[in-house]
Amino acid sequence: MALGFFSRLKQGLSRSTQKLGGGITGIFTKRKLDNEALEELEDLLITADMGAAVAERIIESFRSSRFGTEVTDEEIRTTLADEIATILEPVAKPFEPDPAHKPHVVLVVGVNGVGKTTTIGKMARFFTEEGKKVMMVAGDTFRAAAVEQLQIWGERTGCPVIAGPPGADAAGLAFEALKRGKAEGADLLFVDTAGRLHNKSALMEELAKIIRVMRKFDETAPHSVLLVLDATTGQNAVEQVRVFRELVNVTGLVVTKLDGSARGGIVVALADQFGLPVHAVGVGEQAEDLRPFSAVDYARGLVGVADTV
Repeated sequence: MALGFFSRLKQGLSRSTQKLGGGITGIFTKRKLDNEALEELEDLLITADMGAAVAERIIESFRSSRFGTEVTDEEIRTTLADEIATILEPVAKPFEPDPAHKPHVVLVVGVNGVGKTTTIGKMARFFTEEGKKVMMVAGDTFRAAAVEQLQIWGERTGCPVIAGPPGADAAGLAFEALKRGKAEGADLLFVDTAGRLHNKSALMEELAKIIRVMRKFDETAPHSVLLVLDATTGQNAVEQVRVFRELVNVTGLVVTKLDGSARGGIVVALADQFGLPVHAVGVGEQAEDLRPFSAVDYARGLVGVADTV
């Protein structure tokens, strides 16, 4: 029997849960919520990559509401999940293409290795299963593996993939794909991009060119810019958001590889610092393991609160 997504989410977050939930159990076993306990909890939240600002705010909330009372680890986990969900709720916005744009052009950006190409393939499958006509552009033209990977996803999903020879002009490919998508009535056009952040000026120029050339055909394109982040990089993801917001108008985030990290708290830090919509999270290799982001489910999974069916 297939696991429900909350079960898969909990399973995917197991490393983060073990670190955070296990740490809470170690601190609180019928213990008063005193200054020493709060300091230990704050340290735990920071090491879980939630960031100092979030940790401090949560601790102050605990201090004002529960200070001096005897608490159990389960009470702390439940209250902490509520606090985290409150931070995440404003950014939990599933990605929804705008039917006013056909195709709705989605520029997908991020450093190499974060899972951009796989994310595009998984999103293509999701929207294809919803009855949408999807096309994909292999715009990371200097990485043959990225092009081949997207073509494999094209075969799996039945979605056309517009690709060129190695080193082809990514902007030209995007332009041709947009023309074709318009002619064929596509609902969505996903554009993969390079992510060579070590050469920031060249990357900025390439992304700007893709946008400039597409706008010669549709002055409103791209309609969304999704930044894909790898959870295993922890606080480095914060810096990546800052850099890519300088390069392009990032409209939303996708956080991948949460199953390979104990740094699931980074999503909380990102939500707090930037307020950008978190459209989806990835907790495994299967296509169904990239799912729309739920604040409550994520918060409960992160701290190890039992599922209540």
